This record gives sequence, structure tokens and C-alpha cells, in this order.
Amino acid sequence: MTVERSILLIGESNVGKTHYGAQFLKRLMVRECSLQMSGAPTNVEAFNNALACLTEGKATAHTPSEAYLESVWPVTSDEGGKAELVWPDYGGEQVSSLVSQRQIPVKWKERVVGATDWVLMLRLQSIRIKEDQLSRPFHTLFECKKENDQVKAIGQHADGEQPDAFEISDQARAIELLQILLYLSKANLDQPLKQPRLTILLSCWDELESKELPEQLLASRLPMLWSFLASNWKSPEIYGLSALGRPLSIDSPDEEYEIQGPEEFGYVILPDGSHNKDITLPIQRLMAKEA
Repeated sequence: MTVERSILLIGESNVGKTHYGAQFLKRLMVRECSLQMSGAPTNVEAFNNALACLTEGKATAHTPSEAYLESVWPVTSDEGGKAELVWPDYGGEQVSSLVSQRQIPVKWKERVVGATDWVLMLRLQSIRIKEDQLSRPFHTLFECKKENDQVKAIGQHADGEQPDAFEISDQARAIELLQILLYLSKANLDQPLKQPRLTILLSCWDELESKELPEQLLASRLPMLWSFLASNWKSPEIYGLSALGRPLSIDSPDEEYEIQGPEEFGYVILPDGSHNKDITLPIQRLMAKEA
């Protein structure tokens, strides 16, 4: 098959990549979407294991940080679109280390360079938002400065511990990750990008309990990241994603999941705010666009 699109899924630790992959695979197996496998996928063991857990109504365990099991799925759509869905199942810490160490593994570089589309998964509720001059009351800035000066003077905190090492915010790290990927892809940033296209999935949407549109929520929670996206991409699409539809426990089974099957759970919130149970829709929409 001639691959017209190569769609790369990216996400840090604890954003639900494996659960989404397992649920996506289940939709393909039971044919409850307009995508079909057009060939044999490579290395789906991790997703099959996760799917076995979901069938029992349980969440799957976290992917070990050292693991890297790349799964490639050739898919076609009812409209005739063709794509290679590159689904790396890896410990999300590997993504974080790309930023902290600035060392890009060969496997990552090859996939980034060859991808026509990126799908970045973010879990807003796990992103730490640090206070700054724009969010803290003005008078506290002086108190903070005085406290910092005292710490610098004695070289340690009052309890004897050393001051924390400087650490960039999660929001800044997400931006830096995208900058590294853009550098690898040799993207021309003289004008808003058409390729690689960018789709953002705001995962675990059910935990957010938000009525806002996905784009509005991202812009309000992570304004610096949203400004970066809007400045560098022609039309980034933002979706809400709940791959499981509800929280699941690793130990205690969910009876409804066992009875109805995992394919009956999960949904996406489309950019216009509409709700749809077909969690493959973000990929379908990518494939429907001109390559």
C-alpha cells in the first residue's frame, strides 16, 4: 500500500496513550467506525494487554519508562483515504527527557521527520500551573522576593534543606518539546504551518467536568501554549477525549464494562462542542484533509 499520510501520536507520562490505543484498536476490530485496517499492524501486544484489562473492567498499568514498542497500523477510511498510524507505546518519561536532555533517539528522529501529521495528547489536570506576576496578588511579590533573598543569603531553607533546583513549568516544557520536533522536521516557520498538521487531544475529558469548547479551555488553562500553537500552525484542531468514558481502577473491576464491553464507552468532544462516541474521529478528520 502506498502510504499517503503518516500520523504520529505523542504524549508525556500519564496522558492515556495506551488506553486510547486499546480503545481505538477495539473500534477497528468490531468495525464501529469508518476506518479499517488495510494490512497487518505491527506489534500490538501492549494494546492487546490493555484491551484484556478493559474487557475485565479494569485500567491497565502504567507503561514502564524504559519501554519503547512501536506499533504501526495501516488504515483506510470509507472515503478512500490511506494512512500509516504510528503508535509508539512508550513510557511518557521518554518524551520529557527529550526536553531535559536534548538528546533525540534515532527512532524518534526518523518518525518525526517522516510524519505528515502530529497528534499531541495533553492531560490538563496533571499540568502544573505555577504562580507568576500575572496570577499572584501584587503585594505577595515583595514577600516572595524578601524570602528568596533570605534563602540566597544562607544558602538553604530554614529546615536545612537545599533550595529546589530550577525547573521549567509543564507549559513551557510542552512548548519546548514542540520546538524540538519542529527543528527536527525542518519546518519552515516563515508562515503558519500546513504540514505537519497538528491535532491536540485533551485527554481524560470526563475528569475536567467542563462545558467550554476544547479550544477555549486550552486557551484559558494554558494561554502561553495556545499562543504558540495559534502563531505557528495554520489551523490546529483541538478535541476533548475521554478514551474510557469514566475512571477505572487497576484492581476493582467495573461491572458495566464487563457486561457491555469497552467499545461501548469513551467519547470525543469535537471542536464545535458536539459529543460523539466515535473516538477515532480526530484521525478520520485528519485523513479527510488534503495531504
